[in-house]
Amino acid sequence: MSLDTPRETRRQLLARPEFDPDAFGRASEQFARFMGTGRFLVYMTAFVAFWAGWNTLAPAAWRFDSYPFIFLTLVLSLQASYAAPLILLAQNRQDDRDRVLNEQDRSRDERALADTEYLTREVAALRIALRDVATRDFVRSELRSILEELADEGVTVSASPSRDAKRKGNGKKRKRVPSEAPAVPASADSGPEGDLPTPAG
Repeated sequence: MSLDTPRETRRQLLARPEFDPDAFGRASEQFARFMGTGRFLVYMTAFVAFWAGWNTLAPAAWRFDSYPFIFLTLVLSLQASYAAPLILLAQNRQDDRDRVLNEQDRSRDERALADTEYLTREVAALRIALRDVATRDFVRSELRSILEELADEGVTVSASPSRDAKRKGNGKKRKRVPSEAPAVPASADSGPEGDLPTPAG
């Protein structure tokens, strides 16, 4: 058999038990969270005190674990042996969640950094573009220098009226005074029709 040939899977006599890892992990987290509370400490202290007091003060016939409390030691050892793996499992799940959150935060920070760099480049490009744009003061200074050169050469430049002045002038010209029509005097010989004379009787 060569190394590139896949190995055949062996049939197992007993099937492996299947369980939901998420449900088991949630149960372990709840147990670990409960063990880290003051309620658990109070319950555990009351349990140990009742165990020791019953097996010390009760009649000998009613005692089930006399001193040195070997059965209590076994119970506490079993509890510790199960509690440690459950706490480690809960910590592993918390580490996985922290890893995912850290990856999300890292990706979010990278996107924010990329956006900031892009905006910085755009602002720098706008500043460079604004440097090349002629400002109003620059245009005025250039026009003054041109007018001075023309004045030195003896060329007179008449200032053209502005658009607003032209519009105002056109508006004034359009205003007309209503003229009255001249009255035509009616002749004494005109009849009721006005144009034809009346015949003599």
